[in-house]
Amino acid sequence: MKKTITYIMAVMMTAICASAQVVDQNGQVVDTTSIYGERADSLEAAVFTTRQAGNYLSKMKEVRTEVISAAGLCKMACCNLAESFENSASVTVGYSDAVTGARQIRLLGLSGVYTQMLDENRPVMRGLSAPFGLSYVPGQWLESIQIAKGASSVINGVESMTGQINMEHRKPTDEKPLFINAAVMSDSKVDFNIASSLQMGYKWSTVILGHVSGNIKPHDMNNDSFLDDPMMLQFNLANRWLYQADNGVQVRFGVRALQDSRLGGQMVRNINGYSDFYDKDTYLSSFRPADNLYPWGSDIMNRSLNGYLKVGIPLNEDNSQNIAFVGDYSYQDMDSYFGSTKYIADQHSLFGNFLYQNEINESHKFTLGMSATYDRYMEDFRRLVALQDVSDNGLTQMAIGGFFGEYTYHAGDKFSAIAGLRQDFYKKSGNKIVGKFSPRVTLKYMPVEEVVIRANGGRGVRYATPLIDNIGVFSTGKAFVGSFNDHILEDAWTFGGNVTYYLPFGSSSNTYLSFDYFRTQFTQQMIVDYEHLTNAIDFYALDGNRSYTDNYQLDFSVDPVERFNITVTCRYTNAMMELAGQGLVEKPMTSRFKGVLNMQYATNLNKWIFDFTASLNGSCRVYNFMADLKDASGNLIYKDGRTPVYPLLYGQVTRRFKGWDVYAGVENLTNFRQKDVILGYQRNDAGHVIPEQPSFDASCIWGPLMGFKAHVGFRFTLWKKA
Repeated sequence: MKKTITYIMAVMMTAICASAQVVDQNGQVVDTTSIYGERADSLEAAVFTTRQAGNYLSKMKEVRTEVISAAGLCKMACCNLAESFENSASVTVGYSDAVTGARQIRLLGLSGVYTQMLDENRPVMRGLSAPFGLSYVPGQWLESIQIAKGASSVINGVESMTGQINMEHRKPTDEKPLFINAAVMSDSKVDFNIASSLQMGYKWSTVILGHVSGNIKPHDMNNDSFLDDPMMLQFNLANRWLYQADNGVQVRFGVRALQDSRLGGQMVRNINGYSDFYDKDTYLSSFRPADNLYPWGSDIMNRSLNGYLKVGIPLNEDNSQNIAFVGDYSYQDMDSYFGSTKYIADQHSLFGNFLYQNEINESHKFTLGMSATYDRYMEDFRRLVALQDVSDNGLTQMAIGGFFGEYTYHAGDKFSAIAGLRQDFYKKSGNKIVGKFSPRVTLKYMPVEEVVIRANGGRGVRYATPLIDNIGVFSTGKAFVGSFNDHILEDAWTFGGNVTYYLPFGSSSNTYLSFDYFRTQFTQQMIVDYEHLTNAIDFYALDGNRSYTDNYQLDFSVDPVERFNITVTCRYTNAMMELAGQGLVEKPMTSRFKGVLNMQYATNLNKWIFDFTASLNGSCRVYNFMADLKDASGNLIYKDGRTPVYPLLYGQVTRRFKGWDVYAGVENLTNFRQKDVILGYQRNDAGHVIPEQPSFDASCIWGPLMGFKAHVGFRFTLWKKA
């Protein structure tokens, strides 16, 4: 109760702070991405939005960067960040399991934990916030998303092994006193967003962001007695401020509060004809939950509170020298129950980054700095299944501190290079300090205006949090063995490059053909092995064995006629890892290829906008114990031990009025769904599953869980009067 009251008070204070009158400015206010970021990509986003481009490759960035603009975020209702990548082949989004609704991304063929998530260049979605973090960022809060592949800048740390995804939120300086978006899905899910940017005089501005979404109606379209999507209710509120002094000093700060509850698992009809759902209290109160007196499921409550501060101080009039400080504090509280298993934890995280930047001239610039990260985990864990009754609780502290330097060289528009070095020191509870040296290099060359060649490489290091990084393991009846409570330092090298050729045809200058290749190779990695042991999941370190991923991608975009854009993207992934008892094998549950076709047409003055997206998703190797699964007719479900190739189709029509947008669309038009998502379960006479069976597994997910869906919604924008 105290926690709930605390969060409600935080939300109320946030709203109070944002209540202010809109007043005219006496001068122009210039916004920036961050204290030390560039606005080149956002400028491009604004330009391309007028052409209805949703996804495009940034020509100005040194690192290969795909930008999802504001137009792209509106293509498919875009209720949250996880649903913002449906028209991108670079990022694949899937479910962690069939119970919790947790979503995970894959970039360069690897799990999203190896991709550094940034909120305007602040590291976010770390630790406890990672499993559900993608669902906690409303798409309509964002103005753009930048996906940078490979090793990038050392300024924000070196946890980015496969790349960085940076989110740009709506700005306090937006000329929009009010923005509202509301949508409803055919599965009864509702989504509501509100944003208000307020300019209070010349120096102060603020934006308040509100979100509520819910899905309170149960759905079981495949009639397996398990909910296809958990029932959930989420509240999300943020308040961001900007202060700009006459001497060029900028101060940014903000707070955010969130509460999310979700209930998934079995839905069983009782003798009265009503549906019974998982109830953790009654389930845990049973002397032997395996007696199956009650429906099995999951009950998860997440609460979080975040605050940040950015200060930028110019040291001379032309701002060629400046210092900056970025500070961030996050609190995450997670209460999760899976049948008779409980995982209750809270996390306090502190991040601080101090920078000095000197732009010597147009060709030479360097940045020096130091940073520190502190994570404090308090965990209470008990696993009770047929083959295991294990519990663990206690405090874990992990600290990272180090210093870095980055040098940037520009030879006009032809050539640029960024060289960065970091020396970090890692300390975990009870362990000695370990030092890691991480170099990174980025090169960009334009021999002619139509050709851009990029290359980058470097080292990435991160602490593994095995249970949270792989939350789907809780939705199994298997025992946990090995180092499932250990936080090893994962270590990888990533290198690759990109060639983009801008073609001289089409109705705009945005016709391009692009090819890129990236390889990620681990020297140390936490392995979660479903195949080594029959009735258990084995957690162990790579320890000299091989683990690598090769990723190839081809992009083509053209505007054949005015206001009509066609984008085609093809991606091929070769992910290999050395597993105990098997040697070097294809990484399971990782799709080999993906192709995406996106078309958008707008009528004159953008009154009507038509969007269509089609994707073809390649097969993947399933776990060994899935190779012999058969359907009701006795036929193998996975021929040759691989999943089928399947298509997904999306469409949306938008009608724009003065200040209003009304849209309607469909998702998964072919109604394709993964079959047999709940494996190896047995039922008693009452219909309750026996999750204590080691064969029980709801985490083997490779395809969509939800079938055809339709949505309708509207957007309202109130523009500031001149």
